[in-house]
Amino acid sequence: MATITGEAVSEANIELASGIRCISIGHKTRIANSTLLALSKAGVAYISTRSIGYNHIDVKYAASVGISVENVAYSPDSVADYTLMLMLMVVRNAKSVIRRTDVHDYRLAEVRGKELRDLTVGVVGTGRIGAAVLDRLRGFGCRVLAHDTRPSASADYVPLDDLVLLSDIVTLHTPLNADTHHLLDGRRIERLKHGAFVVNTGRGALLDTEALVPALESGRLGGAALDVIEGEEGIFYADRRSEPVESKQLLRLQELPNVIVSPHTAYYTDHALSDTVENSIANCLKFESGNQHG
Repeated sequence: MATITGEAVSEANIELASGIRCISIGHKTRIANSTLLALSKAGVAYISTRSIGYNHIDVKYAASVGISVENVAYSPDSVADYTLMLMLMVVRNAKSVIRRTDVHDYRLAEVRGKELRDLTVGVVGTGRIGAAVLDRLRGFGCRVLAHDTRPSASADYVPLDDLVLLSDIVTLHTPLNADTHHLLDGRRIERLKHGAFVVNTGRGALLDTEALVPALESGRLGGAALDVIEGEEGIFYADRRSEPVESKQLLRLQELPNVIVSPHTAYYTDHALSDTVENSIANCLKFESGNQHG
């Protein structure tokens, strides 16, 4: 028997999990440790999160109260496609072009666009999504560099500091953890080529936003395309048209003509969502099967 609710799991709806050993959750809301404890007391022993990342849940605390947590795999194509779209948009000044056209200004901009075949693209993180981005980039004829602590794809791997020096576009696809927090920090942002572009469809905190903004404002960087932002929690996935957005960094980024911001939507396709649901259910069934035979 399955119970389905559109609400995020919280202490307010714990009764829905009463007597259920396995639950599936989304990634849009952080799960408080007090909620994990309440779930454990309700009998939950396994959580399958319909996401690749675990940033919304304290996995170690969950284990301490007897709950196993597992992520799901889904097609990397959704994020890889979106990443290429953002790259093309930012190097062709799409935001400015569309804004001008919307107000019937049809003149060509002073800043001309660039073609990917003339650029070097640095891919940071070559897991399933990063590897899918590498595959797509080969069709554009650009030079591609890669960095990963565990190289696995067929690519020209270089140290990260070399990659930021040599790349016209840097795109981030590594998991977020203590080692990768602000991987692209102020020092590395300073080392980027003049006019370089940054693309982030990974996690917001891979990039030091406080250091990024002045580099964009000064024109030292050519632009940024960001599907994820530091501090996006509580802002993205909500209708904030009638409420103030308190993140000054997000508001400033959205004002800049050379910055594209989207609300953590790269993964959001029919195919990927179908994968997450199917694999989340499969995870739960596998957990139960293992316990029954254990």
